[in-house]
Amino acid sequence: MNTADLWEQDSGAHTVPGVSPHAPLAERMRPRSVAEFSGQEHLVGEGRILRRMIETDSLASLILWGPPGCGKTTLAHIIAAETKSHFIFFSAILSGVKEIREVFREAERYAVRGIRTVLFIDEIHRFNKSQQDAFLPYIEKGVVTIIGATTENPSFEVIAPLLSRCRVLTLQQLEPEAIRTLLIQALGDCERGLGRLALSVHDDALDFLASQADGDARTALNTLEIAAGLAQDSNITLETAQEALQKKALLYDKGGEEHYNVISAFIKSLRGSAPDAALYWLARMLEAGEDPIFILRRMMIMAAEDIGNADPRALQVAVAALQAFQVIGMPEGRIILGQAVTYLATAPKSNAAYAGINSALAEVRKSGALPVPLHIRNAPTKLMKEQGYGKGYQYAHDYEDGYAGQECLPDKLAGRTFYEPKGHGYEKSIVERMEWLKSRKGRA
Repeated sequence: MNTADLWEQDSGAHTVPGVSPHAPLAERMRPRSVAEFSGQEHLVGEGRILRRMIETDSLASLILWGPPGCGKTTLAHIIAAETKSHFIFFSAILSGVKEIREVFREAERYAVRGIRTVLFIDEIHRFNKSQQDAFLPYIEKGVVTIIGATTENPSFEVIAPLLSRCRVLTLQQLEPEAIRTLLIQALGDCERGLGRLALSVHDDALDFLASQADGDARTALNTLEIAAGLAQDSNITLETAQEALQKKALLYDKGGEEHYNVISAFIKSLRGSAPDAALYWLARMLEAGEDPIFILRRMMIMAAEDIGNADPRALQVAVAALQAFQVIGMPEGRIILGQAVTYLATAPKSNAAYAGINSALAEVRKSGALPVPLHIRNAPTKLMKEQGYGKGYQYAHDYEDGYAGQECLPDKLAGRTFYEPKGHGYEKSIVERMEWLKSRKGRA
């Protein structure tokens, strides 16, 4: 049985006003009121901000920020319905400034009749600056109440004047329990859902669909509908659910916030000496299609910044991994990445070299270009030699153990310390060496 056959069995039973019976299950099951809405209790629960706005009919322009399938579009529909507002759906992908003006003319006609317009802007982050600017005068005049939806951080993607005129509400990824509830509702709903099919669904199949949807109710419901079409004898097993889901792209936008969240988790796991977590975040990035070269570059930076001289081989391992990956490529390249990641994660850590260069840069910016001491200046000409360039320089190899103990900093910074090894890993040997050098320098 395929999905189309489901409706041929009883096409009229699934008709919902305003929604085609052939629409995807997620669209047919879209909640029509706050009472039907699941999740986002911090916004729509009793006494919460969005619930109060609806109940008191005191709407403000909003930006709903959250991951796919968490209810942004549904909430906009509910707000318009429960406040008896005219609703306009507007897609940033398909529209430009010309369409924006036409929408506002329509809103003005409704305003003359005393009807408020809720303008829902899907993927508002895709509008450029001039397009976003076009909304401002209409918001100021009160012609429309804008509800923008975005999966991207609005601080980065929405212009400041528009952001200042809207209230940003953050929606959370739906928990598996909430998605499981939605699936059960769809299975039992004879008007809009799959209730007329009298499907039998195994608990492990429901758990699988709920947990593998990555918090996306739309994905879970539409996958359930596919599973219903694949079911043998109206029985949805775990194997049926797995076949219906196939392979879903992970939540990971390489150009958006989740990209930075995951790479941050990866680096912090390496720094925190957590190899299992580092491997998990590496797998997340690889599975989502991240460029392995980007990952390897970050690993080289981490090797120098967070491991440094506690294990000087760490940088060599990271560089070798990059070179090897460029020769091997995927899928075998994942093995090289795995080896390098586990080495870096378990290596002793020290950021002393990183802190040292930062400290030296801060001093240069503070004190400027201090004169190079005469004794370590080069003297390629007779005049320079006459002026004392190079006079008194002590050639290290002329001294016992190859160390003369001569000061090489500018006079105003003599004795200043920038590099302070922490004694972790190989840096323990460096600390001992520096203590010895200090004692020899004192005797010199």
